[in-house]
Amino acid sequence: MPNSPPIFVIQKHAARRLHYDFRLEVEGVLKSWAVPKGPSLNPHEKRLAIEVEDHALAYGDFEGIIAEGYGAGAVLVWDKGTYRNLAEEEGTPVSMSQALANGRAFFWLEGKKLRGGYTLTRFGKPADKRWLLVKALDAEADFGSDPLIEQPASVLTGRTLEEIAASK
Repeated sequence: MPNSPPIFVIQKHAARRLHYDFRLEVEGVLKSWAVPKGPSLNPHEKRLAIEVEDHALAYGDFEGIIAEGYGAGAVLVWDKGTYRNLAEEEGTPVSMSQALANGRAFFWLEGKKLRGGYTLTRFGKPADKRWLLVKALDAEADFGSDPLIEQPASVLTGRTLEEIAASK
């Protein structure tokens, strides 16, 4: 639907190393980052996010086993929802595509587990794939809980990564 808000997806992925794939719908694809420690609710925690290849929108619902090759392992949809682009330059709104090209995106997540403002900021040179994912200090910030541990199951099926891996 053309007027639908864009989606975000966070997939928990037990590949060679456990990580979380953070994905934002931008111009018809899922822009993607591998976040080794996963997202945080604590604004004081800066999470490394490595930019990876774009994925098709349909991949946002993928849950199961990647059998072989790059990324082989179990995947679950840890969180999913919509987001609002809050990026501006000198008080003027900019598109999410432009914000990412500029190396700094600010957005508001409306997920089942994560809510509130987050920033993605590239560090290093413009071609660098390293970013930081940081929770904004807002009403949704939480310094004491860890949803990665407290809510490990899929928002689509309620299954854990271990249950998905066992379903081979």
